[in-house]
Amino acid sequence: MVTYLRAMTDDDRVFKALADPTRRFLLDLLFARDGRTLTELESELEMTRFGVMKHLKVLEEAALVVARKRGREKVHFLNPVPIRLIHDRWIDKFTEQHAAALADLKRELEESP
Repeated sequence: MVTYLRAMTDDDRVFKALADPTRRFLLDLLFARDGRTLTELESELEMTRFGVMKHLKVLEEAALVVARKRGREKVHFLNPVPIRLIHDRWIDKFTEQHAAALADLKRELEESP
């Protein structure tokens, strides 16, 4: 049996963070209204405060959420850049060929009598 140890890349962290439905829900909440406290996020979930903190930690490690201190509170903000980088690297290259084929088909159908 061969075991490969490799460091987790930024892409790996983003995919890991997005793999969980609770974390995707937290991202949706921050997309709807950015700059929420832990208390605000916790109130939207049927989960302990500690559970929400664990999910936020994974999102922060993937750089999908940035937390800033505001007085005694910690406010969480969505950072969409890592998702865009994943899109550009993985999704866009697979859809480009299909989109080009559909555009060619549309052009051919419009030109034919």
